[in-house]
Amino acid sequence: MDHMSRTLSKAQSRDGTLIAYEQWGEGPPVVLVGGALCTAASDAPLAALLASRFRVVAYDRRGRGASGDAFPYAVEREIEDLAAVIAEVGDGACVHGMSSGGGLALRAAAAGVPITQLSVYEPPFHPTARPGRRPAERLALMRLLLAAGRRAEALAVFLDEAGTPERTVADLRRSPLWAGLESVAHTLPYDHEVMGDGTVPTGLLHRIGVRVLVVDGGASPPWTREAARLVAGALPRGRHRTLTGQTHEVAPHVLAPTLEDFFTG
Repeated sequence: MDHMSRTLSKAQSRDGTLIAYEQWGEGPPVVLVGGALCTAASDAPLAALLASRFRVVAYDRRGRGASGDAFPYAVEREIEDLAAVIAEVGDGACVHGMSSGGGLALRAAAAGVPITQLSVYEPPFHPTARPGRRPAERLALMRLLLAAGRRAEALAVFLDEAGTPERTVADLRRSPLWAGLESVAHTLPYDHEVMGDGTVPTGLLHRIGVRVLVVDGGASPPWTREAARLVAGALPRGRHRTLTGQTHEVAPHVLAPTLEDFFTG
């Protein structure tokens, strides 16, 4: 298979939900786990860059794109989704998780999902979060808006919570990207569930025995970078790396060589 070509398939999760995934290239498997609002399509640029060395798999997390869903939602089901995708491509895959996808990948590794090596980019834990406390008001508002079918407003609440400037949100609303974001807005509470109360889950991280690379952007907010250092420090085999000049919207061509070096090291 030419490394730029891709194939589309589906894996069946433990609860019967079908999870759609795409593959690029040949070689050792690397599974990409997207963050909030991400799909296999949005992970395609990074996948294409890695495909010259790896068989890269990007999947639609449940409720997104071509994947199914089931209710009620539980983080455990998403862990089973990732396990099902890894089983399809061969146990022992390397995994890279972006943002809340990194949080999900860390939880999967701690649960015993067969991951050979793991990298995460800016999992959005917060160094000053308090155990047992959740961003209840914003989450409750998003749930209410989504229940009323007001996805655009729920999406705007999430973007504001993430610190997106009002002008940027206004520009997004006028762009072709907005429809795609709105189509998966109903899964935003899933990412909140994955991240729990937002604290760095030290006990969970201590249970992860594989090598883990925790990456952040040098131009990201200080709390994001501090969280990345705390995550790396809590992992038995954690390493930390900062990509100079990058933000949470990391450039695929900057991230790809870092992942390639780590996964082949």
